[in-house]
Amino acid sequence: MMKILVIHGPNLQLLGSRQPTVYGTVPLARINQELKQMAHARGAILTIMQSNHEGEIASVIGAARGRYDGLIINPAAYTHTSVAIRDAIEAAGLPTVEVHLSNLYAREPFRHQSLIAPVCRGQICGFGPISYRLGIDALLALWAAAPQGSLHPSMPTRKPSSAARASKRRKRR
Repeated sequence: MMKILVIHGPNLQLLGSRQPTVYGTVPLARINQELKQMAHARGAILTIMQSNHEGEIASVIGAARGRYDGLIINPAAYTHTSVAIRDAIEAAGLPTVEVHLSNLYAREPFRHQSLIAPVCRGQICGFGPISYRLGIDALLALWAAAPQGSLHPSMPTRKPSSAARASKRRKRR
């Protein structure tokens, strides 16, 4: 069962009322509820947090190694400014998908650069709340397709299935 950490960055607690023409009208609580239902149906476990504080986000990511198998992050405004969050993601060594509700590249020019994307497996933006679901689907697909423990070079190895252990025992004989 894959364990995924979902992090919502600054001001996302205001979803549903803050700039609905940009971010939509769906509140964060509903997004979280739908993500948990989706993950449960696919056999994954989600831990979700939201913070307006860069240091808190970096600390949570820093403690994620060995506890989670992947990370979904919407760094919000920190996308364009946070070397601390970027470095925490890189150091954690977890496969990470950066998500955004809006299309960064259709907005102001200062939003066109992500400091976070280079240390992520991919970036999904512009699909509203669906961006998060696509991010979870991407991590789950990577997890399912990865040979044991190779989802990310520094990721802890997954325990082999009983069939894989039996096959390995037969090969040693």
